[in-house]
Amino acid sequence: MGEKKRESGLKRNELLRELIDDYAEQIKRLAYTYVKNWAVADDITQEVFISCFKNMDHFRGDSSYKTWLFKITVNRCKDYLKSKWFRAIMPLRSEEKLKTVGSLDDGLIQKSEGEEISQKVLSLSIKYREVIILFYYEDLSIQEIEQLTGIKTETIKTRLRRAKLQLRELYKEVE
Repeated sequence: MGEKKRESGLKRNELLRELIDDYAEQIKRLAYTYVKNWAVADDITQEVFISCFKNMDHFRGDSSYKTWLFKITVNRCKDYLKSKWFRAIMPLRSEEKLKTVGSLDDGLIQKSEGEEISQKVLSLSIKYREVIILFYYEDLSIQEIEQLTGIKTETIKTRLRRAKLQLRELYKEVE
């Protein structure tokens, strides 16, 4: 009996290592899009994998590991944003201009479009930013986003459309 348990533990450890190798950077980027702080995104990423390890036996396979991990990440980020600690420091953060320009971590959030687009996406409200990041940056389908967020397909499409309109308006302001 003890041998089977140890063997099962080894398989779990190997799977966890594989998941960390495959998804840690994506999870960190996703967390950053919610919390806009790399240190907090690092902490959330660690929490996600701790939760993954603890609940690995409960994974039913209804979705991919990526979708499951993203769901945990989104929930952790939303919990963080609702926390008393975050709300207590938020007035300080809104007064100071958060600078991510020049940071080595900037490359994580950038795609070929460049930092300007990333900054504009991050300036959107969370409901629009969330669908843009998941659809365009994380390459999830609308069905995967629905599964991940619990938001209906039509609402996701509407939010994507409105987010694109807001981004166009942001670009018009610059011109």
